[in-house]
Amino acid sequence: MQSELFCSSRADRPKLRVGLLLDSFELPRCFAEVLQDIERSNFANISLIVLNTGGDAPVGETRPASTLRKLSRVLRDPEGRDRLLFGLYQKWDARFIDPAHDPLAPVDCRARLEGIETLRVTPIAKRFVHRFPEDSLAAIRAAKLDVLIRFGFNILRGGILDAARYGIWSYHHGDNDQYRGGPPYFWEIYERNPVSAVVLQRLTEQLDAGLILSKGYFATSQSSSMSLNRRAPYWGATTFVIQKLRELHERGWESVEAAAVPPAPYRGRKAIYRAPTNREMLRWIGPVLTASARRRLLRGRRVQHWRLAFRAGPRSAIDDGAAGLDGFRWIESPPGRFFADPFLLERDGQRWVFFEDFDYASGRGHVSCASIDRHDGLGAPIRVLERPYHLSYPCVFSHDGELFMIPETWYNGTVELYRCRRFPDDWRLEKTLFQGRAVDTSVWIDKGRCWFFVTLLEPHGYGSQLWLFHSESLTGAWTPHPASPLSTDVRTSRGAGAILQHNGRLLRPSQDCSAAYGQSFTLNEIQVLDPARYQERPAVRIGPVRGLVGTHTYGRLGEIEVVDGCTEMPAKFAHRTSKFELRTSNFELHH
Repeated sequence: MQSELFCSSRADRPKLRVGLLLDSFELPRCFAEVLQDIERSNFANISLIVLNTGGDAPVGETRPASTLRKLSRVLRDPEGRDRLLFGLYQKWDARFIDPAHDPLAPVDCRARLEGIETLRVTPIAKRFVHRFPEDSLAAIRAAKLDVLIRFGFNILRGGILDAARYGIWSYHHGDNDQYRGGPPYFWEIYERNPVSAVVLQRLTEQLDAGLILSKGYFATSQSSSMSLNRRAPYWGATTFVIQKLRELHERGWESVEAAAVPPAPYRGRKAIYRAPTNREMLRWIGPVLTASARRRLLRGRRVQHWRLAFRAGPRSAIDDGAAGLDGFRWIESPPGRFFADPFLLERDGQRWVFFEDFDYASGRGHVSCASIDRHDGLGAPIRVLERPYHLSYPCVFSHDGELFMIPETWYNGTVELYRCRRFPDDWRLEKTLFQGRAVDTSVWIDKGRCWFFVTLLEPHGYGSQLWLFHSESLTGAWTPHPASPLSTDVRTSRGAGAILQHNGRLLRPSQDCSAAYGQSFTLNEIQVLDPARYQERPAVRIGPVRGLVGTHTYGRLGEIEVVDGCTEMPAKFAHRTSKFELRTSNFELHH
């Protein structure tokens, strides 16, 4: 079902004619997947290949240069000498390249593209700029293409930019507002930027100033490896092309243009980034080695341990933001387990919390619940749902007088709806709502329409997008909202608890997973929600919280608030098991 979101259009229109700009038939694996999406779609065809013949290698065998010869060549070049350390770093970094996960691993696409008309072009080159001869431009225009996708050639100028009806679409790997130049995804690590971005843009004459069709932000790798850091943005952006082609086919260019990312002032520390100098590498390498040694020292010795915390009162974090987090009372989970992902529910005048109950020994979670007393304490946990696969994020809610729950069942590749037969511990699978890699489903029901906010994961697991679906009934067919994906930003694309109504406002909690998993959360005010439009704005940001590694789920019911929080603790304590004893502490969150 997930692939149908990208590759199936309901519009009764002719298929889009797509052209490819290539340097060869060998493409990086991530770009080969873009071609695969186009091929299996019902709304686009690859109609023309424009092959660059200006950079062909000379005919005949050439002997690869020896390491000594390469080093000699570098040392004779002043530019090479000044960047010698970066070259050595690249050799070291190559050990992290895993062909099974490398987005840039070459794939021969010749057989896949066989039979498609191919136009061979020798561009008019001036330094890094390519222009097309008039006869080539005439041939491309005659193909009546809707879109040209650039996987080859250099910087393009001149008539080729408007040779297709909707221009040339091209990836820029890096944040165009912050990193112009390269190498891609090195400087984000160097500058400790928590996010690494990628854009899909329609090219213009002005470099790095095209119309931004899609933009995604991904968590920068906590390692010092450029190869590891590039995986998420390269893989996570593979669906950008097919999503925008589908939007173009279903709703027209006006919709694509209206959804474009507005331009922003350039914020980069350098006008153009280049490979780092030896001095820059020496300034960076010391802290890198220290951090690497610390990670090796702690590896396997500490775990992330989640707990729940409660507070009661007339004011809330919604009203006071981070300043309103003082005074939460922490609940200690049994040794060998942790509690996370709390959802609040009222039943017959009694308040309950449902949560992920994770067992360290099995490495798997189930759903438990507990009653909440008026002093914010908990009754004994009750196990309510267990499956052969991991469960978390138990979105529990009432509808038409009955109770339902949608736990996260990503490990089963599904989104599952459960109906309560006997409260609180008897739940029956009602229906599988969705097939695909999905997490953190949050439900909102209003005026007879059911809304489902769900985060879809990229097939390789390196990126996520927030999608919104709606249906006329809880078990009805899901219709994707035209604004989907609502977010391809690791700081907002995952849910952080139930949709909330507070003082006339509708709020969607989202977690920030950039610098660390679930490091903080934001309450986003939903301003427009109907079948045609969606709009939200960040209203309250909570965290990161001093003393915690993360806090990524929030809920409020009446005067009761709940959050979860993560601390690092020695693994030997987390894995100990003993009889459950409920304890609370007055440890306060400090902002």
